Amino acid sequence: MTNFWQTLPKPFTVLAPMDDVTGNVFRKVINSSFRPDIFFTEFTNADGLISVGSKIVGSKLKYEPDQHPIIAQIWGNNPESIYKSAKIVKNLGFDAIDFNMSCPVKNITKRGCGAALIGNYGLAKQIIDALKKGAKGIPVSVKTRLGLKTNVIEEWATFLLNQRLDALTIHARTASEMSKVPAQWDEIEKVVKIKNKISPNTVIIGNGDVKDYEDVIFKHNKYGVDGVMIGRGVFDNPWVFEHDNNKQHSKKEYLNLLLKHFDYFELDYPDPIVLQKRYPALKKFFKMYINGFNRASEFRLQLMETKNLQEARELVNTLGSRKTLDLE
Repeated sequence: MTNFWQTLPKPFTVLAPMDDVTGNVFRKVINSSFRPDIFFTEFTNADGLISVGSKIVGSKLKYEPDQHPIIAQIWGNNPESIYKSAKIVKNLGFDAIDFNMSCPVKNITKRGCGAALIGNYGLAKQIIDALKKGAKGIPVSVKTRLGLKTNVIEEWATFLLNQRLDALTIHARTASEMSKVPAQWDEIEKVVKIKNKISPNTVIIGNGDVKDYEDVIFKHNKYGVDGVMIGRGVFDNPWVFEHDNNKQHSKKEYLNLLLKHFDYFELDYPDPIVLQKRYPALKKFFKMYINGFNRASEFRLQLMETKNLQEARELVNTLGSRKTLDLE
C-alpha cells in the first residue's frame, strides 16, 4: 500500500482534530467551503471503541468517501485496547491512524492519557508498537506538544522519531500553556532538524496560531515543516484553507454556509428524536458564522435561544432577508 504521506504536496494543510467539533458534519461543511489536503476525525477513545458502548464511540469515526485522505485519531493508555482499535481503524478504510499524545484537558491527563504520556517513554513505546501491529499496512503517526508542564521537546521528539513514525505533529506549546500563549514555532524547527538527522522519511506537521494559507507558506519556508495543521483558525474563517488570501466572502456566503451546516446536521441525524437531542451541540458553531455582522451579539443570542433546527433555519432565513445586514 502506498504511504500517502510521501505523495502530498508541500506544504500540505490539515484540519486539526478537535473533540466534539471536527466530526463528520463539520468536515462536510469545510469540504464544501475549501477543503484541506488532509482531514482528521475527532479523537476517539480506544477503550470505548472495543467496549459494549462501541456503537456510540464508533460514531466518531463516521466519514464520507470524498473526505479521503482521512486519518482516524485515537487516544488511551492501554496497549491491548490500542492494538484492537488500530485493527478496527484499518478495517474501516482509513488512510492512516494517529495517536493523541497532546490533549491538555485535565480529565484526560489525570488518567495518564493525552499530553500526560509525554516523557513516559516505556508506555509510549508500547503504544506505538501496538499501533503499528494493529494498523499494519497503513501509516502510523503521533500528535504531541512541547511538554506537559515544561518544554522537553528535543529529548521527547528524538525518542518519537527513533520509533520511525510516518508522521509527527507538534503543537508548539506545552499542555499547561493550553492555547494561552503564542505558539513557539522555533521549537518545531528544532524537531525538523532532529528529524533530518535521524528519521528523514518522517513527515513533520506544525500546529499553532496559523490563520491563513499565506502563513502556511511562511511556516513551511521559515521552519521547514512539511505541512501545517489549523485548528482554532477555522472558527475565524471557514475558508481558512483557501489559497487566495485576498478573496473576501460576503455575509450572505456565511449565512448560506450556516444553512448548509444545518442541512448536513439533519442528514447525519435522520431520526427526529436523535436530531433534537443532538441539537444543543450545534450551537457552539453559531458564532463563527456571524462574526463581523452588524449587531452580531444580538443575532447570536437569538440563535442560541432557538429550541430546534427548524427555528434556527427560519431565523437565519429571516436574517438573510434583512437589508440592514449589508450581505454583499
